[in-house]
Amino acid sequence: MELNKYIDHTLLKPEATVQEIIKLCEEARKYDFKSVCVNPSHVSYAKELLKDTGVLVCTVIGFPLGATTTAVKVFETKDAIKNGADEIDMVINIGRAKIGDYEYIEDEIRQVVKAAEGRTVKLIIETCLLTDEEKVKCCLAAKRANAHFVKTSTGFSTGGATISDIKLMRETVGPDMGIKASGGVRTKEDALKMIENGATRIGTSSGVRIMEEEYHGDTNTAY
Repeated sequence: MELNKYIDHTLLKPEATVQEIIKLCEEARKYDFKSVCVNPSHVSYAKELLKDTGVLVCTVIGFPLGATTTAVKVFETKDAIKNGADEIDMVINIGRAKIGDYEYIEDEIRQVVKAAEGRTVKLIIETCLLTDEEKVKCCLAAKRANAHFVKTSTGFSTGGATISDIKLMRETVGPDMGIKASGGVRTKEDALKMIENGATRIGTSSGVRIMEEEYHGDTNTAY
């Protein structure tokens, strides 16, 4: 297993500086991560920093609340792609899920998938705010709308990825759709448990720690 290729090396905190984006991209280059995941304003710079590598640039749409309009999410997606984004992680409209308006959710996803023009689209359903029934229905809406992944969490709400949610999501979408575990995945053990239970991508700000454990064992180093 190439564990590094499961990792979206993530820096989404609002106070992230240019220097921290440079460091993130240098780490992604060193460990050959699948992608860096950054806020939209950093996409073009990250793309430039990683232009001679195989590391993708992922960004977030409607982040972290999911409560912007569909038109805004579509515009954000198009703008991100213009700036060089390879992958799109969009937060669904969670309030619509809570009232059972899955037609709205599916239509919104479908419009963002269209705007992404074939690029990978991952749907953040924010599992900590949903019942199991709502999680299932959101995953099915994403599948019907031809999204490529469903993703557990933004990392900015009340909880992150859990094994039980990964299992539920995999049972719901079947073997072929991607599942991204994000939020609280901080160690190699955490990552492997998620992968063993169905995750095909890991969103984490602890990618360096995970890879140091992979290469050198538990270093007991704080990251």
